[in-house]
Formats: sequence, C-alpha cells, structure tokens
Amino acid sequence: MNSAPVVTTTDLPLKLIARGKVRDVYDAEIAEGDEHAGALLFVASDRISAFDVILENGIPEKGHLLHALSTFWFDLLTPSILPSHVLATSFDAFPASLRNKLAAHRAELDGRSMLVRRAQVLPIEAIVRGHITGSGWKEYKKSGTVHGLKLPAGMQESQEIPDGPIFTPSTKADQGEHDENIHPDQAKDILGPELAKAVSEAAVALYSKAAKHAASRGIILADTKFEFGLVPATAELPATPGLAGGKLPTSSGGQSLDGMTLILVDEVLTPDSSRFWSKDSFAVGKGQASFDKQYVRDWLIEQGLDRVAYDESQKGTKITLPDDVARKTSEKYRECYEKITGKAWRQ
Repeated sequence: MNSAPVVTTTDLPLKLIARGKVRDVYDAEIAEGDEHAGALLFVASDRISAFDVILENGIPEKGHLLHALSTFWFDLLTPSILPSHVLATSFDAFPASLRNKLAAHRAELDGRSMLVRRAQVLPIEAIVRGHITGSGWKEYKKSGTVHGLKLPAGMQESQEIPDGPIFTPSTKADQGEHDENIHPDQAKDILGPELAKAVSEAAVALYSKAAKHAASRGIILADTKFEFGLVPATAELPATPGLAGGKLPTSSGGQSLDGMTLILVDEVLTPDSSRFWSKDSFAVGKGQASFDKQYVRDWLIEQGLDRVAYDESQKGTKITLPDDVARKTSEKYRECYEKITGKAWRQ
C-alpha cells in the first residue's frame, strides 16, 4: 500500500468556506477578470464518518481514491448529460496565481484537490434507486412503499426495482442532523415543478449511464446520491431547457430560473455516496456486501459505538479505528476504484 501520510485536516492560506465530513472547501481567491474568478477549491481528506460521527483517524489513501473515482465519473457522464462544476482536477491545471499561492502545500494537495465553479447548491439530495435496499427496504417492509411510492407486493431485499430506476429524493440536513426521505412530489414544493423535473430527469439519466458502465465491469450500482446546483447561463453553459418561466420557491416569493443552468456538483458515484455490489456474489433475498466502509460500521456496532451521535449519554465520545480496520477499509475503496475504472491503483 502507498505510504503517503493520512490527511484528516488541511490548513491552506485561503479562506475556509466549509469543513464537511470528508471535504474541506476553500475560496480559491482568484482575482476578478480571470475566467475562474469566484471558484472554490475542494480538497478530499482521508476523514471517514459512520453513523453521523467523524472518526478521529482517517483511512489511508481515501481522499486520493475518492478524487480519482469522482474524476473518472465526471469525465464519463459530463457534459454529455449535463454540465458539472469541475474546472480543473489536477494541481498543474490550476491557474498560475493559485499554484503559486499553494506551492508549499503541493504534496498535500496533489491528487486530492479540485477547482470547481461556485454554484447555488439545491436543498435536496437526489437519490436514485435501482435495487431495494437500505432505508428503502426498511420502509417497504412496513408499508410497501419507498419514499411514499407504492411498489409491487412480494418484493425481496436487494431485488431490482420493477420499472426502475426511481427518483427518491431526501431533504438535506445540517451536519450532525439526519436527512429526511421525501416523496418526489415534495421535491416540487421545495424546488418548484420545473426544477424538480429537470433534477429528476438528470439524476435518473446519470444513474442509468453509470449503472450500464458498472455492469460492464461486473458491478451492480444499487443506488446513489447526486447533488445539483444552479449557475447563471453563459456561452459555455447554455440555460437548461425547461427552466424558463419557473421559480425556485423562497421566503420572499420565488427566485426566477430564467437564464439559469443546472449543473452536477459535489462528488459523484463514490463508495461514500453509492452502493456498489459484486455481480458474482449477488443474491436476491438478503443484504449484499458493498465496496464501502462496511468494515467501519461493523466494528462500531461490535463496540457498541453505533449510537454515539444519537444517544445523549454517548455524545462527544472520540472514536479511533484500529489500524487493521482502517487498512481493510482502504483496500475496499481501492478495489472499488480498480473494478470500476479497469485501472490498477498506484502501488
């Protein structure tokens, strides 16, 4: 395994906008007049979270692997389906002013940083499901529905959803809080009917193309989560058809969608945002092994630490993973990258 140091936090000479569960987001501080003015710098750390808790130690190479896999998917899916926020995915492609400012941090940033357009991020998670699993399966067992959508009776866990994939959005909660699964009609209340339709169609199209590629590599894409944003239309990014005349509901009555372009933002189709299953071991009627952080979840459950975020008596508990759990998780991320891309990860 590569011996690169684990990066759980960054401290760059730029204004920090946000520190999420995995990514640190900075204002790239590119001067007005430059074609990249207003851009943000995304840095994928090696942090890992489970059950809404960010753990103390990171996963070796996780940030590099997530960055590389997202870059692969952005190249495959955009701009053919819709544009994305990506401006540059390598340090050498950053504007000279930014490279100079970050020169002392290059070793830390190489292979884990991305320059992106600043966008108005939409307040929903665009989840697409091709198989019934996770929270969808739990809801189906209780009510025969997924996000309030009625599905045929008699379905089994992990089964492919008839007439799928289906768009099953959720609200976007603040860090530490919980997203809420909602019916697609509720997305219309949040986004307005025009934008909700564009988001739903884009999300299903992205999933469908990704699932087809994954299948060709022996992988089932069970479900995934996309995030979208809006930017003003330009010659390079024409206005999204179907948004004209629409409004994004706001407390002040509504924001016009005229002259706006819908783009894909955040990470794309990584093990942190998706369930990938091996076709070789797939069997309907049970849960499936995923190429993700299941080792972490299993260890937390074994240690009785899976309720730390929700149990007042445990809140604030610092959790450090054993080295072998971190190593096995890193190997799973690497296996996912290699299977999907068909490329060997660097040794």
